[in-house]
Amino acid sequence: MFIDSHCHLDFPDLAKDLDQLLLNMQQNHVTHALCVSVDLPNFPRVRALAEAHENLFASVGVHPDYEDQIEPAAEQIAELANHPKVIAIGETGLDYFRLQGDLEWQRERFRQHIRAARKVNKPLIIHTRSAAADTLRIMQEEGADQVGGVMHCFTESWEVAQQAIAMNFYISFSGIVTFKNAVALKEVAKNIQLDRMLIETDSPYLAPVPFRGKQNQPAFVRHVAEEIARLRNADLEDIATATTDNFFNLFKPPKHGIPA
Repeated sequence: MFIDSHCHLDFPDLAKDLDQLLLNMQQNHVTHALCVSVDLPNFPRVRALAEAHENLFASVGVHPDYEDQIEPAAEQIAELANHPKVIAIGETGLDYFRLQGDLEWQRERFRQHIRAARKVNKPLIIHTRSAAADTLRIMQEEGADQVGGVMHCFTESWEVAQQAIAMNFYISFSGIVTFKNAVALKEVAKNIQLDRMLIETDSPYLAPVPFRGKQNQPAFVRHVAEEIARLRNADLEDIATATTDNFFNLFKPPKHGIPA
């Protein structure tokens, strides 16, 4: 039993094949998926997926790369999060890789998301790229530890992972951990405690080996788990059980969205 803790099934390339993708999940023992919001205009699509499918859940937020957006206020995000199938705030965070110049707007947007998460007591989904120091600083300043969350598609150092874990966050591994050149990330996967680990696809991006370069999908999350099991010399079942339990412990999805 595997759970894809981060995907974008509302994106057009995936949405057009949704029935097949859901069947592929079932055939690969991927029982649930969290569909993650990246902007507010398209949030209704994400929420509709969660409403229509018992094993899908949603988040609400505005991605840090989306520069040309009306800046969301904490109150607006919190209001949209007031739905039983919306189980997280994000994805949010900082990205200094894709965007340059004065990025204070990005930092303020991040703060609004953390404040919204605290208002509704739901965990955060955090994206950080080339911005670890500022990400951790803002998390600390805004009290992100009070709600916790996940460092999604983690690519940072073991030191950053430890600091995030100390603030009540989980570390989520994507298909990147299967890439041959992801040496430092493989070390993080080997060393992190099982009760702080999640797995994800970030579909349609970052397909794991042996599908690297192709369109990703939630069914492929089992390959992430398989690589982590190999790195740790562990049983695949133990990785599956731990990451599934961690998902439920962190996001606390509604009981009607969990099979008996």
